[in-house]
Amino acid sequence: MERRPFGKTGLEVSVLGFGGAELGFNDGVTDEKVAALLHPAIDAGLNVIDTASAYLGSEQLIGRALVGRRDRVHLFTKCGATDGFSRSDWSKAGIRAQLEQSLRALKTDHVELLQLHSCGVDVLERGEAIEALEALKREGKTRFIGYSGDAERAVWAATSGRFDALQTSINVADQLVLEQALPLAKKANLGVIAKRPVANVAWKSGATPPDNSYHSTYWQRLRELDFEFTKRPSSEAVEIALRFTAFQPGVCTAIVGSSSPGRWNENAALVAKGPLPAAELEPIRRRWAERAHVSWVGQQ
Repeated sequence: MERRPFGKTGLEVSVLGFGGAELGFNDGVTDEKVAALLHPAIDAGLNVIDTASAYLGSEQLIGRALVGRRDRVHLFTKCGATDGFSRSDWSKAGIRAQLEQSLRALKTDHVELLQLHSCGVDVLERGEAIEALEALKREGKTRFIGYSGDAERAVWAATSGRFDALQTSINVADQLVLEQALPLAKKANLGVIAKRPVANVAWKSGATPPDNSYHSTYWQRLRELDFEFTKRPSSEAVEIALRFTAFQPGVCTAIVGSSSPGRWNENAALVAKGPLPAAELEPIRRRWAERAHVSWVGQQ
C-alpha cells in the first residue's frame, strides 16, 4: 500500500485509510468481526484508522481489536460532538473529558490526531475549542490537531494557521471542495483526509431514495448528475469513484468504512491501480461543471 506524507506532520499515511463510523452504528458488529476486518488490512499496509467520540461503540471496538497492534497504526479520533451526535460540548473541560474517555476506549495513552468534529465557524472563531486541542497537544495526549467539516468551515480551518490536518468530504458528488478548501489546505501543507470518498455508493439505491438520510443528499445529486460510470457494474463504478477521490491533488488519505471483512483489502487493490486516466476523469469534472448547483456544498 502506497504511503504519502501527511502534510507538515512528518507522518507517513496509507493512501487508503479506514473509517470507523459504521462500526459504531451497526448493532451486528462483534469483536471477532472487527478483528477479522482490521487485522488483515493492517497486515496489507493499512496504517490510518479514523473514529470519533460520536460514533457510539466504535472506539471501544477498535481499541480491543488493536491490542498488540497499536504501534502499527496512526489513530485519529474526533471530539466535541459525542454520544451518537445527540449532544456536543466545545468547552475546554468537555473536550478534555471526551479525549480522556476516548483514550480509555482505544486502550492507548495518546492519539496521532485529535479533530474538532464539525463545529460551526462561530465555535472556531471563539477559540476555546482550538485552545483545548492545543493544550492537549502540548501535553502529548495527541501528536497533532485538526478539523473535520465542510464548506465555509473547512475553508476557515484551512486558512486559520491553527491546525495540522483537515478532514472534509471529497467525492464525485462533492466537487466544490476541489476549488475551495482543498487547494487552500494543500497550500498550508495540511494533512488532508478525504471522507465519504465513494459518495456512500448512493447511486446503488436506484430509483428509490435511501432510507438513511445520511445517504439521501448524495442520491439526489447523483440522480441529477447522471454520471455514465454509475451505470457500470458495481465493482467498476466503485473503482472509478474511489480513484477519482484518492488521487486529487492534496489528498493524503481517503477513509472508507465497512463492517465487511475483506472489503478494505478489495478497495486497496482498486487504489493500487493509480490515478484515473483523463478519459475517465474529465467527463466527471465536466458533468459537475454543467449540472452542479451552487448550493451543493460539503456534507456533515
